[in-house]
Amino acid sequence: MDRRQFLLAGSSLLAAAPLSGAFAQAGAAARIGYIPVIGTAPIFVANGEGWLKDAGLTPTFTVFESGPNMIQALASGTIDLYVAGIAPLAVARSRGVDIRVVAATAIAENVFVAAPALAKFFTSGTTAAAAFKAHKAATGKPARLATQPAGSVPNTTLQYWLWEVAKADKADVEVLPMGIDATQQAVLAGAVEGAIVREPALTIIQTRNPGIKLIAGGEELFPGQPGTVVAASGAFVTKNPDAVQKLVNSLVRAADLIAKSPENAAPHVGAALGKGIVDPELIQKALVSPASKFQIDPRVIIEPSRAMQAYQVKLGSLEKELPFDGLFETQYYERAIKAGG
Repeated sequence: MDRRQFLLAGSSLLAAAPLSGAFAQAGAAARIGYIPVIGTAPIFVANGEGWLKDAGLTPTFTVFESGPNMIQALASGTIDLYVAGIAPLAVARSRGVDIRVVAATAIAENVFVAAPALAKFFTSGTTAAAAFKAHKAATGKPARLATQPAGSVPNTTLQYWLWEVAKADKADVEVLPMGIDATQQAVLAGAVEGAIVREPALTIIQTRNPGIKLIAGGEELFPGQPGTVVAASGAFVTKNPDAVQKLVNSLVRAADLIAKSPENAAPHVGAALGKGIVDPELIQKALVSPASKFQIDPRVIIEPSRAMQAYQVKLGSLEKELPFDGLFETQYYERAIKAGG
């Protein structure tokens, strides 16, 4: 079962719908937008364990293909909580969207993989730049590399790795922006030679084709790589401060459960990302993958996020560096730690 099948097997990509009857309980309505990656796992574990209900929340979930695609919904007020990459949020604030990061969920989750046609050039002792050049010499074409749209964390990390770390020749690669699901399909079909992926896509594609090779991990792509966060609209935070605090408390508990008992966390994550039709063992494997690093402390990603924004300006995907004032509200995590989660 591939990701396109299991994503489409669930609710519509654009229509929010409860993931279970448990959401019908009374509580503050929380319309949550998310991208279908394992980095969002803490919020689904918290929901599956009943902790969101205990926090006084009645969530509905809408799946999006990328963080930038979610910004419009955020700006229009059709979602209250954003669970996706950090990169688009400073831009949203600069456009008047009152959004506040209350927790992180994962870091260093974007990794680079090569399909078999490119992977064979990544031999022992061969640099990435040399591998791309060898592929171009052998095929006469640049390696096509899939990632998400400009302004996203995956796109930024890929370009940082290519130009600043690997020092690849721009004539040897072609960056192709596309959605999460399309990226996975393109790698499996051989329509691209490489891609930025996150879990569970990494586990899915390597299970289906072991010839797909993990070339660079998250820290190699971008030092301190910031990843998925939970952000809330200013209106939601103002109206439901106690629920926001309990939400962050539950995320701390969820990360602890994932670390200590991934087998117990996997069914909750599989029900959300796999709509219950993906092998639970695959989800469990994805939870403990080298590409899965769960981190709830938002303070950890503040400086790496500034560095990423500065690089987006260099790339031209962002006109200028934007102030982070008011974007991160770390007090919820700090209280959660003091209270023991």
